[in-house]
Amino acid sequence: MSDWDLVLRSTRVITPEGTRAASVAVTDGKIAAVLPYETELPPGARLEDFGDDVLLPGLVDTHVHVNDPGRTEWEGFWTATRAAAAGGITTLLDMPLNSLPPTTTADHLATKQDVARSKAHIDVGFWGGAIPSNVKDLRPLHDAGVFGFKCFLSPSGVEEFPELDQEQLAQSMAEITGFGGLLIVHAEDPHHLQSAPQQDGPKYADFLASRPRDAENTAIEGLIAHAKRLGARVHVLHLSSSDALPLIAAAKGEGVKISVESCPHFLTLTAEEVPDGATEFKCCPPIREAENQDALWEGLTNGTIDCIVSDHSPCTPELKRFDTGDFAAAWGGISSLQLGLPAIWTEARKRGLLLEDVARWMSAAPAALAGLSQKGAIEAGRDADFAVLAPDETFTVDPAELFHRNQVTAYAGKTLHGVVKSTWLRGVRIADHGTLTEPTGLLLERQN
Repeated sequence: MSDWDLVLRSTRVITPEGTRAASVAVTDGKIAAVLPYETELPPGARLEDFGDDVLLPGLVDTHVHVNDPGRTEWEGFWTATRAAAAGGITTLLDMPLNSLPPTTTADHLATKQDVARSKAHIDVGFWGGAIPSNVKDLRPLHDAGVFGFKCFLSPSGVEEFPELDQEQLAQSMAEITGFGGLLIVHAEDPHHLQSAPQQDGPKYADFLASRPRDAENTAIEGLIAHAKRLGARVHVLHLSSSDALPLIAAAKGEGVKISVESCPHFLTLTAEEVPDGATEFKCCPPIREAENQDALWEGLTNGTIDCIVSDHSPCTPELKRFDTGDFAAAWGGISSLQLGLPAIWTEARKRGLLLEDVARWMSAAPAALAGLSQKGAIEAGRDADFAVLAPDETFTVDPAELFHRNQVTAYAGKTLHGVVKSTWLRGVRIADHGTLTEPTGLLLERQN
């Protein structure tokens, strides 16, 4: 007991066993013990008492486009990780595309790691990429420590990261399965997208019609068939179409090794509220109707959807085409790193759900997806990563107060519940009421 450095105390600590009053002892950046609230401190231990504010495990966001190096005018490790820290996120995994070079070879991974090393305010890991030309590079990337491999089944939007056709998908999946890896998939079928009506202009209804639910449903159906045949482990990225939930639930019931994520924008924003010309709401797949959102929440509560991650995909304001409001021409992506926790909590509390649920979806489950056994829970032996949240306080989103590089957000002007008071990384407070420390994040590699 005498070697505790720090004790964090709250009347509401979210643990794997539930929420309770507790004192969390920290030693050398690790959680030493979760103890009764009134535990007496040993000499020399520092106490941080958060009163009734909630102590959550630091969030783990496994879907972030940092775009660094190469497109740093869109985003960068310094700005992205500051925004994440301000939002209660203590670990993120960077997507392999939109940076130059993309993370499609071990050498490219090393380049990205060199750039990130001095800029990371939180812990950062990396996904590799699976593209038509790099099957030979997948195992070396795996050996270099990437957490898995992302692919697209339809055009990615950047020419240096082409999509896989069905034969290439099967080939990459077989290679990755051979060394026990994970394939994560942007699942939209290109044939359905090509046959959908394409209409330029500012009407959101036209853009929504151009990305039909069937594109997701068909792609996921094919992904399940490949995974079942090969015994592969696969993960569906940013699920938008609730129509695919029965397919996924049935596959899980048959023992297919499939997991699924959705995102704050699909769970808190609806097509009905998107104004024409408001291209800050454009993402692919798209924000769909309110009834679809209700079904996604049901998928979360029944376990069909495993986790919630941001799919933070920023760009410069010019690429959003605010000059014309043309959804067809605008870059697709929602910036929400700093706002995901309050956005989800605002909607979850309306639906009678608990912060325990939010912590499971936004911390424990993404950590488990990536095999980050040291992250994702407040229990002895884990990293001392925490978010301190005032769940009943509200704030109105002001883009000027956001830390990501380009202060564009679909949440501008929204009043959200849940103010992140502080964020802690391995027992050190890295964000305090919006004030950030210098970078102390580590670069992570896959553990097995």
